[in-house]
Amino acid sequence: MASLITCPHCGTRPKEEFSIRGAALARPHPAASEEDWHAYVYLRENPKGRYQEYWHHAAGCRRWLIVDRDNVTHDVFSVVDAAAIREPSE
Repeated sequence: MASLITCPHCGTRPKEEFSIRGAALARPHPAASEEDWHAYVYLRENPKGRYQEYWHHAAGCRRWLIVDRDNVTHDVFSVVDAAAIREPSE
């Protein structure tokens, strides 16, 4: 049985249409220190359990999404358009 992801633009689609692109982390401010940028780019946690990731709907609407899922059970809790999530202005 194929796993299904509900894209907010295309509806329910097979997970094979999507590409997982990594943790949905807040970017440092452009003027942040080199240490902050180094940590953001290279140092990542790899926790078990519920986690937010960037997914790209490569074979559909081509939008970037944030998928909240459990990386152990693969249960998906929510999918939102990444453009809808705005970081606070600095």
